[in-house]
Amino acid sequence: MTEELFEKVPAPPEDYIRVPADKLKEFVKKVFMAYDVPEEDAEVTADVLVAADLRGIESHGVQRLKRYIDGLKNGVVKPRPNIKIVREGPTYALIDGDFGLGQPISWKAVKIAIEKAKKNYIGMVGVYHSNHHGIEGYWVMKMVEEDLIGLATTNTRPLAAPTGGLARVIGTNPIAFGAPTKTPPPLIVDMASTIVPSGKIEVYRRKAKPIPEGWVVGPDGKYITDPEKAMPAKGGILLPLGGLYELMGGHKGYCLNLILEVLSGVLTGSALSYDVGPTQGPKPSNVGHFFLAINVEAFMPLDKFKERMDELIKRLKSTPLHPEFKRIWIPGEKSYLTTQTRLKIGVPVYKKVYEEIKKIGEEVGVKFPE
Repeated sequence: MTEELFEKVPAPPEDYIRVPADKLKEFVKKVFMAYDVPEEDAEVTADVLVAADLRGIESHGVQRLKRYIDGLKNGVVKPRPNIKIVREGPTYALIDGDFGLGQPISWKAVKIAIEKAKKNYIGMVGVYHSNHHGIEGYWVMKMVEEDLIGLATTNTRPLAAPTGGLARVIGTNPIAFGAPTKTPPPLIVDMASTIVPSGKIEVYRRKAKPIPEGWVVGPDGKYITDPEKAMPAKGGILLPLGGLYELMGGHKGYCLNLILEVLSGVLTGSALSYDVGPTQGPKPSNVGHFFLAINVEAFMPLDKFKERMDELIKRLKSTPLHPEFKRIWIPGEKSYLTTQTRLKIGVPVYKKVYEEIKKIGEEVGVKFPE
C-alpha cells in the first residue's frame, strides 16, 4: 500500500459500492433541497458528510443522512432558520442558530472566526440552538486553509458516563485542532473524548460485527461486545478515553470531556449534559459549538511558523520504531491520503447504507447516481 493509493479502511468490494465523490455530494445536496433547505446550506451540509467519507470517517459520513432528514421531517430541525449574531466584539461573537442544521450554522460561525482572526489576530465564536454539525475536523480544516491555527468543539447528546458512573450523563464531546504546515498535509487532530463516537458502534451494528471489549458497558457495569446491545437505545454506555478505570487514564478522558462541555455547552448557553436532545427529536437538540481561530502572525511570521511545524513533524517521524510498527504517522495524515485516493477511485458506501439513502432519495424524487 503506497501513499499514492492509500485507504484508511480498505473497503471489501463485496460489501461496498463505489461512488464518485462529486456525484455522491450532488445526490445528498438535492435530497436536502427537497426538504426546503436552501441550496447554499444544502451544499455545505452535503460537503461535510462526503468529506467524512472521503477521509475514512464512515461513522460520520452519508450513513448519517437519515438522522438529519428525520429531524427535518419531525420539525425539530428548521430548514430555513433565522441565524443571527446576538453578541459581538472585535475578537468574539455568539450566534443563535435557531435550531437549523448544524453545518450551515457552523459555517457561518467559522467564517466569522476567520475574519476576526485575520483582522485582530484571534477569533472566538460560540453557538447555541444548533444541531449535530458533522466531523469536527472539517471546521478546523477551513481555518487551516486560511493559514490559521484552528480549534473546534461541540457537545453532544448524553451517550457516556463519567468515570465511576453507570448512566449516560455526558456526550462524546469531540475536539479538533489544526495547524498549517509548509509541506502537506497540515496537522489535523479530530477525535471524540470518549473511546469511540456513537457512530462507530452504528457501523459495527450495520455490519453485524462484535465491538472490541472495553468500548461500552451495560447498566450492570459489564462490558458489551454485541453491537446491537451496545446501542444507546438498548442501554449501552460509552466510556471516556482511557476506559473504565483510572489505571489507563479513564479519568483524564473524563476531564477532557468536561473541558469541552464547558466551552461548547456552559459558555455558549446551549443545552447541557442530558438536556441535549437527539437530532431526530422529539424535542430540539440545542447543541452548542465553540470555534477558535488564531493568527500565527501575532507571534511570528507565517513562513517561520510553518518551517517550525515541519521541523516538529520531521522529529516525530524520525523516532526509532517499535518492532510492531512500520512508520510514524502525524494526526490527519492517513485521512489526507485516504481523501486523495478516494477522489480518484470513488467513495466506498456500505451496501446497507446505500440501500437506505437510495430509498430516502426515492421518497422525494432524487435518483441515486449510477
